[in-house]
Amino acid sequence: MKLVWSPETASKAYIDTVKSCELIKESGVAEMVSAMAAGWNAKLVVETWSRGGSIATSIGLAVATHHTGGRHICIVPDEESKTEYTQSMIQSGHSSDPEILIGEPQEAVEGLEGIDFLVMDCRSDDFARILRVVKLGQRGAVLICKNANSRAASDFRWRSVLDGKSRIVRSVFLPVGEGLDITHVGAAGGSSGKGKGGGRRWIKHIDHESGEEYVIRK
Repeated sequence: MKLVWSPETASKAYIDTVKSCELIKESGVAEMVSAMAAGWNAKLVVETWSRGGSIATSIGLAVATHHTGGRHICIVPDEESKTEYTQSMIQSGHSSDPEILIGEPQEAVEGLEGIDFLVMDCRSDDFARILRVVKLGQRGAVLICKNANSRAASDFRWRSVLDGKSRIVRSVFLPVGEGLDITHVGAAGGSSGKGKGGGRRWIKHIDHESGEEYVIRK
């Protein structure tokens, strides 16, 4: 089994998120993330959040899991963050949707298995440590890093932080909001380019016109 894209579900989640975020004047990150989570039929959606952060992405993920019947978990660092987050979600009308875990993101993620949609913040020092311990779903996963413009492209490499344990199907940077850095990880058991064909290797190519990043096996 692998993640299978559903344009219809993605469209429904996108439209519902637009309606839910009408009062939040932001850049479309919530709608994009919601459509992706719903379109890939994500069953375990995990995000990180801290005080002062935008709540729009959480609204979008809550909408997406309504469409997929999935589980939405938000990891916050402390009780104060949980209180602020809960109050914001109540105001948005999605108070009962996410499960909230309190603690260090790395430790919280280690206790979860089968994550197939993960949203983090590039501005946080935790994102690399999270990716090194995350237990992704057997069907593959979609990983998103928000606010990617705050980190030079040359400093952020999915392959290095994933430590070679997952097969990257495709990576792309989207100039939405403060930048979304996205990678699609293949289903467990897929070819890693090792074994009998040990001479094969992965080569990264960046389209300088579109900004898209491709990983090609040679």
